[in-house]
Amino acid sequence: MDLRMECMQRNDPLLLNPSDRTVCRRGFLQSAAAGLAGSLCLGGCVPTTLDSNTSPLPSSRVDLIIGQRGLADGRFQKPRALAISPNDELYVIDKTARVQAFDSNGKFLRGWKTPQWANGKPTGMTFDAKTNALVVVDTHYFQFLFYTPDGQFVESRTIGGVNGTEPGQFGWVTDFARAADGTIYLSEYGEYDRIYKYSADGQFIDRMGQHGDAPLEFSRPQSMAVDEQGLLWVADSCNHRIQVIDWRESKPKIVSILGQQGPQVGQLQFPYAMTLVSKDRLLVSEYGNHRVQCWDRQGKPLSVWGAPGKEPGQLNQPWALAIDSLERIYVVDSGNNRIQRFTL
Repeated sequence: MDLRMECMQRNDPLLLNPSDRTVCRRGFLQSAAAGLAGSLCLGGCVPTTLDSNTSPLPSSRVDLIIGQRGLADGRFQKPRALAISPNDELYVIDKTARVQAFDSNGKFLRGWKTPQWANGKPTGMTFDAKTNALVVVDTHYFQFLFYTPDGQFVESRTIGGVNGTEPGQFGWVTDFARAADGTIYLSEYGEYDRIYKYSADGQFIDRMGQHGDAPLEFSRPQSMAVDEQGLLWVADSCNHRIQVIDWRESKPKIVSILGQQGPQVGQLQFPYAMTLVSKDRLLVSEYGNHRVQCWDRQGKPLSVWGAPGKEPGQLNQPWALAIDSLERIYVVDSGNNRIQRFTL
C-alpha cells in the first residue's frame, strides 16, 4: 500500500501532484520558491516564524538536477529511494524496480532490476559502508537484498523473504540502518509496524513496537538513522514525528519525540525520510508539505526550503534524501520524476 492510500484513510490531507512535467538542467541553478503558508523560502533563510536568535544555515542552492520522466537510462518513473556510496556514487530506485547508478556529476553509469516486482516495488535503499554493499529494501517481498557496488546480487546475504510474525519473518519492510558497533536495525509497516534488532552478521536479536501513536509505537516507520552515541532515530511517518530511541541495552527506551502534525515550520506532514548531518543537525523531507527542514537535534528549526511545484528548488512529494561526502543534499523529488541536489 502506498502512502496516499494508507494515510488518507486517516483523513490526513495530502497536496495533489501539480504536474508530471519536469525540468532537467545541470550546472548552477538558483530559484526563489514561493512559500507554503507564506513561511518558506528556497535556501537557508530563516522564516519569520523562527526564533530571531536562530543562526541561519548558509544559502542553499540547487546545483544539479538528474532525470526526468521516462524509461530510458537516466530517467525515472516515480523514484522512491536513493543511497550514496563512500566514493559518492548515487544509486536510485523507482517504481519500475530499476536501480540506476550515477556518478557525482549525474552521469548514468549502470542499472539493473530487482529479481521480482509483480507484487510491488522497493521503497528503501541504503549503502552499507561496513560491508561495501548496496542494500535494497524489497518492501513487498518482505526482504533486504544485498548487491555489490557494480550491481551483482549477493543472494546468500538476503535477510528475510517470508511474510509473518516469527523471528526472521517480516511485514512490508522500509529501511536498513547499521550502528557503528555493527548492530543492524530493520523496520517494517502494515499490519505490524515494528523495528527489529539484528547482530552485525545478520542474526535476529529482538524486536519492538506495534501499530499506534504512543511512545515506542509506530505508524509506518519509513526511515531510520543511528547517531554517534548509538541512539536510533526513526521517522514515524504517519504519526508525523521523529522518535529518538536508546536501544543499546536489552530494553528500548524513548529519549525524545520531535515534531507534530501541521504545515508550519517545526511541524511535520508525513516525514518520509531523514538523515543526520554533522554539527548537530537533522534533515527531514516531508512528503505532505513538499519541503525539507533542517533542525538541530533537539528539534529546533534552523532552516527550511522547497514548496509545491516543478521549478528548480520546488518539490513534489519528496520521498527520500541523502548526503554525500561534501555534505551536498540529494532529494528524491518523486512527483517530478527527478533528483535535485542542494548545496549548503
